[in-house]
Amino acid sequence: MSKSKTIDQQTVLNSRLPGVNMKILMILTSHDKLGNTGEKTGFWLEEFAAPYYVFKDAGAKITLASPRGGQPPLDPKSDDPAAQTEATRRFKADAAAQAVLAGTFKLSDVSAGDFDAVFYPGGHGPLWDLAKDAASIALIEAMLAAGKPVAAVCHAPGVLRYPKAPDGTPVVQGKAVTGFANSEEQAVGLTQIVPFLVEDMLKDNGARYSKLADWQPHVVIDDLLITGQNPASSEPAAKALLEKLT
Repeated sequence: MSKSKTIDQQTVLNSRLPGVNMKILMILTSHDKLGNTGEKTGFWLEEFAAPYYVFKDAGAKITLASPRGGQPPLDPKSDDPAAQTEATRRFKADAAAQAVLAGTFKLSDVSAGDFDAVFYPGGHGPLWDLAKDAASIALIEAMLAAGKPVAAVCHAPGVLRYPKAPDGTPVVQGKAVTGFANSEEQAVGLTQIVPFLVEDMLKDNGARYSKLADWQPHVVIDDLLITGQNPASSEPAAKALLEKLT
């Protein structure tokens, strides 16, 4: 078989795979302080690693960004042995992926027009920075206005606090969504530490919030918004985003 024919067949094969030729932006937090506790926070490893490999294995082009650029802070609790998954173990053995993560673009330097979708991994960090980041708010509004999906899991639906629809109403108003439940926040003992509760914020903004039992995977899709309740929801949320793009 000639080399050219092999390449042609691979091109045909790739064209049939969901995600191929798709450009997905993943936005991570740059915030590493857990309120006034003196403890560290950041992004949750599983919520980055699981979607990253869902997108990568589908052939999507992935770009990483964060408010400050460079290496985003990892929530140390997400690195505990008990929190490891197949995806996190794969990431720990993947030097290339680690290098990409260490060199995230500065969020203010990326444009919604360059991507087909955006995915926000959670961790408590986004509640402090991404939820009120002007570049993030503008990007979400631009993506939705252009008919492009926005996905967020666990605490990351907190980034939907301030973005507005063209008519000035919250983008989540009247939308079916989910996110880290009040009961889950209470279970980790941070109800009085976080700047706001994701579940309460979504309800206050007029969203139709739903949840399952604590720590069970739960993904809600409403038009262009894809939200996941907790870490276990990150992989199915990423798969739902790929399906939206095909």
